[in-house]
Amino acid sequence: MVVKPVVPSGRDIRLDLFRGLALWFIFLDHVPTVMNWLTVRNYGFSDATEIFVFISGYTAVIAYSGMMLREGWLRAAARIWRRVWQLYVAHILLFVVYTAEIAYVSIATDTSSVIEEFAMMGLGENPFQAMMQAALLNFRPANLDVLPLYILLLAVFPFVLPVIIRWPLAVIAASLALYIPTLHYDWNLTAYPPDKGVWFFNPLAWQIVFHIGAACAVLGPRLKSLDRFRTTLTVLAVIYLLFGFLMTMSFEFNALAERIPPWVNRLIYPMDKTNIAPMRVVHFLAFAWLVRVLVPFNAPFLRWRILEPVRRCGEHSLLIFCIGTFLALTAQTAIRYFEESILSQIVVSTAGIVAMCVAAYVATWFKSGGSAGPGRSTAEVAT
Repeated sequence: MVVKPVVPSGRDIRLDLFRGLALWFIFLDHVPTVMNWLTVRNYGFSDATEIFVFISGYTAVIAYSGMMLREGWLRAAARIWRRVWQLYVAHILLFVVYTAEIAYVSIATDTSSVIEEFAMMGLGENPFQAMMQAALLNFRPANLDVLPLYILLLAVFPFVLPVIIRWPLAVIAASLALYIPTLHYDWNLTAYPPDKGVWFFNPLAWQIVFHIGAACAVLGPRLKSLDRFRTTLTVLAVIYLLFGFLMTMSFEFNALAERIPPWVNRLIYPMDKTNIAPMRVVHFLAFAWLVRVLVPFNAPFLRWRILEPVRRCGEHSLLIFCIGTFLALTAQTAIRYFEESILSQIVVSTAGIVAMCVAAYVATWFKSGGSAGPGRSTAEVAT
């Protein structure tokens, strides 16, 4: 039996809202300030990266499944790979600008340690090899790891799409069949320089979050079958999120850390982010379940004017991600200039968020002057 994907009539602004929040959180997490306490990273096992990757998988189905059913696999695959090319060009441009910014900061402040801090030593040691590896997505300065992960996952997606719209549970099973041995045998892709080892976000592991997101878009109303266990699942999700909160807080408060049995720490740590440890996946799924329960598709607060800047950022995720990455390094430099004062941390972080919002509104203004193009959905524009 063919399971057709559920494509909402109109834009699901929950996706824009939470993707916008994820982009804000990614920016703040890259700037070590007191503002980090506003992000989800400090309150549980998972963080904004899981949100971003999950929504990317979800919106990929919305953007391209309808086209495949109407116009065939080849047309949809061509559209996906065109988007992959756009993402690749954006990454290369971001790499060049980011590298130039790091070099400028290093020269202006006369601190060569900046180059090492942002994993740029390979460029100075062998620039031609480094540039070739950058083109292959293997050489990435610090904070430039998310976009290559998304590029690779989306590049493979044309081969997943025709399967997932018919057998979404089979795709999740196949995804688990890759994820489990990846954890056991520590499979990963090599990175440059060789001493850096492997990709920071292992695509062989992180694909599980992307494909769960894609499967959820296909299953749609069928997920309501879980509502018979709604109370039980909600209680379990709350308990697990509280457990993650307490374990995370134990790193900040010694009194709490002393009350946690050593065997518990041995059981759950290290909480591997490169291979996205199972407890991170479960933590995100618990969070996603509560969002499903508490934030319905037509929740009135989603359209509150005060949340519009977040939604606008989510609508233009590629642009805002690139700007946020660039601004993160700028913010770190500014904070160091002001000797890491609390005031400078708050002002610089807030200014970065404001700049991202302004860019999102400008992009919306430009977009309103034309159209998304023939056959191009708003979901595709934002993926």
